[in-house]
Amino acid sequence: MRNSIEFVVHGAYALFTDPLTKLGGEKLSYHVPTYQSLKGIVESIYWKPTLIMFVDEVRILNPIRMESKGIRPMDYGGGNTLANYTYLRDVRYQVRAYFEFNMNRPDMAYDRNENKHHNIMKRSLEAGGRRDIFLGARECQAYVEPCVFGEGDGFYDKYGDIHLGSMVHGINYPDETGRDQLEVRLWNPVMKDGIIQFIRPEQCTQVRTITDMQQKHFNDSNVESADDLFVRLEEGGNL
Repeated sequence: MRNSIEFVVHGAYALFTDPLTKLGGEKLSYHVPTYQSLKGIVESIYWKPTLIMFVDEVRILNPIRMESKGIRPMDYGGGNTLANYTYLRDVRYQVRAYFEFNMNRPDMAYDRNENKHHNIMKRSLEAGGRRDIFLGARECQAYVEPCVFGEGDGFYDKYGDIHLGSMVHGINYPDETGRDQLEVRLWNPVMKDGIIQFIRPEQCTQVRTITDMQQKHFNDSNVESADDLFVRLEEGGNL
């Protein structure tokens, strides 16, 4: 696929929180990563407001195992409280993703150099990302490296269909939709032989408005263009 990258992400723990479990102060992970969490990983590898990252599919390589831990999170009224967080343990996923230009940001038209963005993205992946990688929660540190999607054995190969029920797909931000609203998307995924193929955000029919929100402001004064970044990298600069 055009402008795509394929990578494996792995870590000791993951927490893709089911929002229904947060009401009582507990956290329980979904069994598989959400579209939004994987998109966040792609944006940690390389992000620009010029681009919109899309996740095409994910492959679950390791068996789904969960582990509960006693946590002492901060209480809003001060001090600490007690809670149980249920994490996924020993996770490993293959991901295929790609980018398109964000046409809702005409202020970033000066930065639309497709080839250089793709080259920088591939370099960033080989370097392990430009920002810290984590799996759903900040305490779940993870690591990324290039791969060929589908290579190697996975636990759920030839496993058949697993219906995962209603899940959060992702968040609609104003700078990606052109609407001055923050929205949440829901969908009903099916894992087929260990692979979840994601629908695009605009194909989600279950969308709920969270709150009003305005676009963030970006221009050439606060965003380095792909042309300038590529030149700096060629001269031996850091990502």
